[in-house]
Amino acid sequence: MSDFNVKLLEKLSNEFGPSGFEWEAQKILKEYVEAFSDEILKDRTGTLIFTSKGTSDSPKIMIAGHMDEIGFQVSALTKEGYLKFHQLGGWWDQTLLSQRVKIRTVEGKLIPGIIAAKPPHVLDPEERDKVVIKSKMFIDIGCTSKAEAKDLGIRIGDPIMPDATFEIWERPRISKEDTDEETKDTVTLAVGKAFDDRIGAIITAEIIKQIKTENIQHPNTVYGASTVQEEVGLRGARTAAQMIKPDIGIALEVDIAGDVPGIDETKAPARMGKGPSILTYDGSMIPNPRFRDFVITTAEELGIPHQLSLVPGGGTDAGVIHLTEMGCPSIVIGIPTRHIHAHNGILDLNDVKNAIKLIVELIKRLDREKVEAFTKI
Repeated sequence: MSDFNVKLLEKLSNEFGPSGFEWEAQKILKEYVEAFSDEILKDRTGTLIFTSKGTSDSPKIMIAGHMDEIGFQVSALTKEGYLKFHQLGGWWDQTLLSQRVKIRTVEGKLIPGIIAAKPPHVLDPEERDKVVIKSKMFIDIGCTSKAEAKDLGIRIGDPIMPDATFEIWERPRISKEDTDEETKDTVTLAVGKAFDDRIGAIITAEIIKQIKTENIQHPNTVYGASTVQEEVGLRGARTAAQMIKPDIGIALEVDIAGDVPGIDETKAPARMGKGPSILTYDGSMIPNPRFRDFVITTAEELGIPHQLSLVPGGGTDAGVIHLTEMGCPSIVIGIPTRHIHAHNGILDLNDVKNAIKLIVELIKRLDREKVEAFTKI
């Protein structure tokens, strides 16, 4: 199995790119993948598409991971020089206070700021027992007037990203064998922002790279798509799928790692480090059952670690891909990630490598007859 490009993950994790403002991150991915692609395409929303042509034009396989990250936009400048904001994508209010952010001006300058609210010393007793909601928060950029904020180049509509720096953590894993003897291993964890879903976009590029560098033969045309604006309505996947008109779809996403205190495992069954997850349901799609079973069987036959999962709420790019034209059998393969939709997530790079391995094997096994069998009546 080809080695995963951790440096690319670091570079893209740190890059600016909230929903609607992804082009700088897309440029980095384009420069990386164009050496391995048969063709580079794009649509007018900013989605990047890179292809691997096999021995047949069809079936057309669309593999999508979205490049946008959750963030914010400036909604107002107060007379005191603070910034009000609205969200791009879903944020839980309690993850925001005291967090650092960066505002991008039209000139491309990144202005640091801190999300804040009234300090506890001046709160009324009834306020102390309430959660501070986003509309009551503000971003402090160190100014004392609206004129000073404007002088920095900040204006309404400017995008804002979380300020977090990528890291690698090496951690021990200790387990007991059937003999009750302890075994100890070391795993490599990635920590940072924007794993939702730059990890999916990178996996898509790594699949195209592996097909090229290892001269993998397949009877399909593969369209890797680094989509945009997923967090605000699956928008880039919609336009890209209209352009590609795929016969089969695979969305690469993060999955909610349920191995966190207080999470009901029936709502988030996936565990970090136990392999990529195969979603059996989410809020935007019921996967084609025969395609789903084909994916599971492939993983079982090859001994690729995997998990079955579901996400009762929310959706993925597959939610629009599977409705393209007359329909497109689709599946979601996820990387279990702790603390998604926050400033910092954590994922296990072994899960990433096994996701790449699984999807490359699917590409090798899929052909026109197999794809048509998924919808045969």
